[in-house]
Amino acid sequence: MTASFSAIESAALRSDRFRLERESDWQRLEAIVTRMEKGRLRRISDEDLLALPGLYRTVASSLSIARETSLDAATLAYLESLVQRAWFVVYGPRTSLWEWFRGFLGGGWSAAVRAIWFDILIALAVMVAGTVVGWLLVANDPEWFYALVPGGMSGERVPGATAEALRSTIFGNSGQNGMSVFAAQLFSNNAQVSILAFALGFALGVPSLLLLVHNMASLGAMLWLFHGAGLATDFAGWLAVHGTTELFAILLAGAAGLHIGRSLAFPGQKPVLQSTAEAGRRAALVMTGVVLMLIVAALLEGFARQLVDQTPGRFAIGGFMLAAWLAYFFAFRGNQGRSGRDHAG
Repeated sequence: MTASFSAIESAALRSDRFRLERESDWQRLEAIVTRMEKGRLRRISDEDLLALPGLYRTVASSLSIARETSLDAATLAYLESLVQRAWFVVYGPRTSLWEWFRGFLGGGWSAAVRAIWFDILIALAVMVAGTVVGWLLVANDPEWFYALVPGGMSGERVPGATAEALRSTIFGNSGQNGMSVFAAQLFSNNAQVSILAFALGFALGVPSLLLLVHNMASLGAMLWLFHGAGLATDFAGWLAVHGTTELFAILLAGAAGLHIGRSLAFPGQKPVLQSTAEAGRRAALVMTGVVLMLIVAALLEGFARQLVDQTPGRFAIGGFMLAAWLAYFFAFRGNQGRSGRDHAG
């Protein structure tokens, strides 16, 4: 009984000694963290701010020792709570979600897009080439149409359809569901293409480019079909309402995937991991914006195109959206975020 009491007394003394030797640092860190949590930054001296990282590491080390030596539960719980609170102050996010979103729209997103301009040019060339390839394949052999355009998307829009039948699919559909189904399928397809084009960028960007070619080949086949019926302009207007936003989103997604692939293949003077990490952060910022663009495209597809049933009006909406995106990305500077200051690899 005496030996047990002596062991308890020895452990208590060891815990008290451990606490007394380090308690001043704990209390100083707790005071700084409490002020920062309450937003009282002006009451914190420059000396305390400079000491904050070192104090955090000191207390974290104390916690590690306390765990290894099995100190009393109260000290251990206090240190765990203090280290957790200090971690959020030292390494946690410095801005709220709203502040981040405001910075994102206020220049961060546009800066990230400008940083991958070279990849955008490559992706744009590939998309144009894919459209031309789709047109030429179907023009040479109409059977290619069925290979390039999924049956669920084509419906009545197939080779051999009359001009009147094709025209009825792009005009006078405000109260019909047929074209809405096609539009929903088209949007779903393009959303999947955008995500895959970005996700497959790790394979040196090659799958991303092939995916862009295949997707645009189906558009080329559709353009050939409506051109043969003398409705190419009307079809382009029907597509422009949401297409200038949706296709722009696909372009950026493909460029973001290609940007990651290029950073892997050509890291330049930087280590591969560093180059890829920087490109990944930049591309992720671009893809966050791509999601917003797809949402805007869905709204245009669901409302604007149904309400405007004339080709000039449709071109006006699509042209305005294209001009707005170009102005935002390449003319608007705003407050560039950290990602915007990175240069493309």
